[in-house]
Amino acid sequence: MLSNYNILKVFNIPMKIICIGRNYLDHIAELHNEKPDDMVVFMKPQSALHFKSDPWFIPDFSKEIHYECEIVVKISKNGKHIQPKQASTFYEEISLGIDFTARDLQTHLKQKGLPWERAKAFDNSAVLGEFQSKANYDLNNLSFEFKKNGTSVQVGNSSNMIYNIDAIIVEISKFFTLNKGDLVYTGTPAGVAAISIGDRYEGFLEGKSVFHLDIR
Repeated sequence: MLSNYNILKVFNIPMKIICIGRNYLDHIAELHNEKPDDMVVFMKPQSALHFKSDPWFIPDFSKEIHYECEIVVKISKNGKHIQPKQASTFYEEISLGIDFTARDLQTHLKQKGLPWERAKAFDNSAVLGEFQSKANYDLNNLSFEFKKNGTSVQVGNSSNMIYNIDAIIVEISKFFTLNKGDLVYTGTPAGVAAISIGDRYEGFLEGKSVFHLDIR
């Protein structure tokens, strides 16, 4: 069995994982957060990556891990200070993923004014689905669905993003050089909730299943 490190080398993904928070108004409302004045950006290390076919084991440092399903973009070439007209040329593939969040730990860290990394960037916290060609989709009206044990619990559409994919790429490239293979998690809609042992999750991009995951 390949280690995560060797899988990254074979498939050239990812160099880094960049995530956007609070990018859907309904999700902001459900967590009783304020709409931010600026884009919320955080990062996960390579060790956070979890491939769709492996079971996911609940870590022992949290009693309230939440799922957050979202559109994921894979960067296709290197770029810095990317301009709006060129942003769409920096990615060719999209998918869905899960940004697992230790909500109890995140709440504690936020109350203390501390960074979120322990709640957001822990091992296997970034589930990654099967990539699809962006040419097959309308990225301004891209629907997706997340099912828990066969029941739909999150339904989203890219048209409801505060910042669309191109705007995200423009903004983050001001601060970080984007490299081929980087992943961008674009934010989650409403419907997040705690996970439980025995759950089975499945993500659908315009009706096509791109990942399934068993919680152990």
